[in-house]
Amino acid sequence: MILSFINQKGGVGKTTLAINAAAALAASGARVLLIDADEQKSASAWAAVRGDNPAPFQVVGMARDNMLQDAVRLAASFDHTVIDGPPRARAVARSVIIASDIVAIPIEPSGLSTWAADETVNQVREAQTIKPTLLCGFVVSRKIGKTVIGREIRDIAAESGLPIFKSEIMQRVPFAESLTLGQTIFEYAPDSPGAAEIKKLTQEIERMHGQDIQDSPAPVRSAKR
Repeated sequence: MILSFINQKGGVGKTTLAINAAAALAASGARVLLIDADEQKSASAWAAVRGDNPAPFQVVGMARDNMLQDAVRLAASFDHTVIDGPPRARAVARSVIIASDIVAIPIEPSGLSTWAADETVNQVREAQTIKPTLLCGFVVSRKIGKTVIGREIRDIAAESGLPIFKSEIMQRVPFAESLTLGQTIFEYAPDSPGAAEIKKLTQEIERMHGQDIQDSPAPVRSAKR
């Protein structure tokens, strides 16, 4: 499975989701690759902070327009590949999307992130014309509980016609603290609500990917307008 997290708006939690989803996938013993396709190189910086403590998955930087073939070639040597996609880099984003089996678009409780996601949604739909098996859905990220916008984010996102994963990731301090220390949420706070949320999201993604392989109806597929 090649899974990418991408949105044209920065600051929506792509790197947090990519690193921790990779860790969740690796927890079962799977060989996992994390491709850092963001020119900001946040995932690569996180790996560097670990020093002599190797990450539970391999991290490779690949933020370039023509990354498609290299990404697919590297992914063939792993059970799962997670791509931390770039904001505001259309050519790189296109390569990331086409390389993926599943595109997860993180959106925070703000109309700004859903509006910014429109370009990514359009790119996904373009990619589906040459790769009909490509799956896509929104992931509610950095949600603040008990707020009006937090409750209404699904209605806002639904206007795009794109499905939304049931699992939601709340805005939690341990996510920021763990990344700063070069750790995953499972290393820093394994019994925390944040760890449980990441695990639940990853399991939902794995189930959807498995259903698609078996030619079953996929619960998260980009809607056609």
